[in-house]
Amino acid sequence: MNPVFLLLIILLPIFFSTILLFRKPRKPSINGGSTTVTFKDLLKNGHRFLDWTTELLLSSSIHTITMPSTVITSTPSNVQHILKAHFPNYPKGPSNISVLHDLLADGIFNADGDHWILQRKTASHHFNTNSIRSFLTTTLQFQTTTHLLPILSAAAVSGDALDLQDTLERFSFDNVCKLAFNVDPSLLAGDSVEGARFARAFKTAVAVSVNRFAQPRFLWRLRRLLNLGDERKLKEAMKIVNEFATRVVEERMMKGKAGGGDDLLSKFIQDDNANNSDQLLRDIIISFVLAGRDSTSSALTWFFWVVSSRPEIRRAIRDEISSVRAKHGSEPGQAFKLEELREMEYLHAALSESLRLHPPVALNPRACLEDDTLPDGTRVKKGWSVMYSTYAMGRMKSIWGEDCMEFRPERWVVDGVFQPRSPYEFPVFHAGPRMCLGKEMAYVQMKAVAASVLERFEVEVAPGEEKERVHGYTIVLRMKGGLPVLIKNRDLSSSE
Repeated sequence: MNPVFLLLIILLPIFFSTILLFRKPRKPSINGGSTTVTFKDLLKNGHRFLDWTTELLLSSSIHTITMPSTVITSTPSNVQHILKAHFPNYPKGPSNISVLHDLLADGIFNADGDHWILQRKTASHHFNTNSIRSFLTTTLQFQTTTHLLPILSAAAVSGDALDLQDTLERFSFDNVCKLAFNVDPSLLAGDSVEGARFARAFKTAVAVSVNRFAQPRFLWRLRRLLNLGDERKLKEAMKIVNEFATRVVEERMMKGKAGGGDDLLSKFIQDDNANNSDQLLRDIIISFVLAGRDSTSSALTWFFWVVSSRPEIRRAIRDEISSVRAKHGSEPGQAFKLEELREMEYLHAALSESLRLHPPVALNPRACLEDDTLPDGTRVKKGWSVMYSTYAMGRMKSIWGEDCMEFRPERWVVDGVFQPRSPYEFPVFHAGPRMCLGKEMAYVQMKAVAASVLERFEVEVAPGEEKERVHGYTIVLRMKGGLPVLIKNRDLSSSE
């Protein structure tokens, strides 16, 4: 390729950004009572976008800010307006869909309109069956007792530091693949070359796809057209991902409807009311792998970090585990039954409190189809992007009180029973018609892992790593630098 052309590709974005940065700023227009942000402000603070927008939202009188062609809000009434009352006017939109299309294609999490409705209807039915819950519980028990706990036990014996975030990410990937299409890539065990290859390719594809959100659309599209840089990596990674997923779908289809199991792929194939092509089935399972791959591991990583410095929280969780064990007659160390996990109200509260402060998906974008006005008076123009900040909402005194920055599970419990909050105040699992179908499954998995680990081990942040952890924000709120911990065995008869 002509080197001059390559130089132009690199320099043009810098040239235009420099012009926008140093040109004389125009007087910002007023949009209701929202805080107005200029493009110059955006360029200066883009490297800390989540923290910066959170600061602006919390200091705004109406908790809404207006950027060039974008509105970001953390007001519950606005969130309800966007996600429920005026849901048809705020789809994902072609711009957001195009960014992830090479990865997710037409899967449920990257679809709008009738295409989304059909997949949602089918998935909703299957997520509420006893067979899928039973399959999830069995898979969890096997993955936890056979893979996760032995790794932690080995770390306890050796005394070596272990990156808990990496361990939980590999565990979650194995678990969600098993649930989605009944294949265990054995990433945590490390004994499958093919599974590890698929996992590496999937991780690369997600990273490159998400990075597109931080680039001008014309730039990543030009790189894709010319097969350059990260876009070339994405193409190579997706070849591996598609080959793996397509082979799984084809093998399952050959078995027919009678030869399927209780995983999600089998349920979609067995559905007589769904006319699913091989390509759509591939899109669906890739979407569910993406949804479950990082979100649960992110939530658990932040949870273990928070409780590692709070012995009173760990004690309360262990007391509850002992009480539930005694009620059901199960012995310490045994795999937890679904009924036992459901009765762990305080653990549910502690996990929710961690999710409030460290939501896996911190910002969620939508597109505006027609001009609209939000309940707080902020005007939204056709074609604008609208985001709601779950991260900022978890830090609002108007929702959670003066102690909103304190980790206090008790705020969720009344008379020993967990009390959920409105999804428009706590939209960690979204809200409205797109409410997360896997919410119950996510809580089951988090409670199973948290209870199993805390019953058997002490998890201590490694020496020198006790500092406040920093988030590495992409599409999911990961912990920058991982979470190095030391694992120590516990006396199972003790609640300390």
